[in-house]
Amino acid sequence: MPQPDQPSSPFAHVVYFEPCIPGNTGSAIRLAAVTGARLHLVEPLGFDLSEAKLKRAGLDYHDLAVMDVHPSLDAVLDTLPGARVFAFTTQATTPFTSVEYAPGDVLLFGPEPTGLPDDVLAHPRITDQVRIPMLAGRRSLNLTNAASIAVYEAWRQTGFVGA
Repeated sequence: MPQPDQPSSPFAHVVYFEPCIPGNTGSAIRLAAVTGARLHLVEPLGFDLSEAKLKRAGLDYHDLAVMDVHPSLDAVLDTLPGARVFAFTTQATTPFTSVEYAPGDVLLFGPEPTGLPDDVLAHPRITDQVRIPMLAGRRSLNLTNAASIAVYEAWRQTGFVGA
């Protein structure tokens, strides 16, 4: 059921595959709360959902966000049968801004230290692998910074529904 002042259908689904850092997930909860995106976490998680760092990063937004925890990537995707899935990876050649996002798209992000593993990138439900441009020689953005960039682009393209 949607939370107060939240769209009944999220414009995007943000999926964190096996997240490791509680503060990043707390920030993602806050991102979901302020944009209306739905957050999905794929187990195993590298922390307990009651950790203080997670709660501190999410501040008082936990009750305003819609979040689900799933035992596997397939379990998430089974709940979103027709959704397109965009895997964010530094290995991709397609810039994330080249995508024409549609309501209900899935934005998939990997764990902080390693990114998405090869078997996930090869999943048959992946519509495309996309990247956020960075200067050469840099490893990656912070997970929730990357998710925020992608979420706001998808939200902008879908008309800032609910804003």
